[in-house]
Amino acid sequence: MAERVAYITRVQSFSACHRLHSPDLSDEENKKVFGKCNNPNGHGHNYKVEVTVRGKIDAETGMVMNLTDLKRYIEDVIMTPLDHKNLDKDVPYFAKVVSTTENLAVYIWDHMVKELPEGLLYEVKIHETDKNIVVYRGE
Repeated sequence: MAERVAYITRVQSFSACHRLHSPDLSDEENKKVFGKCNNPNGHGHNYKVEVTVRGKIDAETGMVMNLTDLKRYIEDVIMTPLDHKNLDKDVPYFAKVVSTTENLAVYIWDHMVKELPEGLLYEVKIHETDKNIVVYRGE
């Protein structure tokens, strides 16, 4: 029988605040590009993150990976460093990188890929709002 491949997605929510502001732009340009999201006091989101792994279903366990392990990786990579944080002030990565949801997806990808077994991470999807969603696949 051919080996079967499956996708597993774990969903996690966290809250964080940020300010969209690029040090490469003037204050006027920042206000024009980012609008109300450039508020000097920042603003917050209740993010929903979907982490998807893809792999062969193990014949012995029947799993692509143990969901308990995936949950632990998400706790270490997403919840501990990001939940209830100011992304710009509390996460060193965003000191020089604009904290857009696109860059947040890259941050999560780069840290998840280091934790997961090689080749398993397939996709990071972040729901910033009900209408704004970013998908990143390491490209």
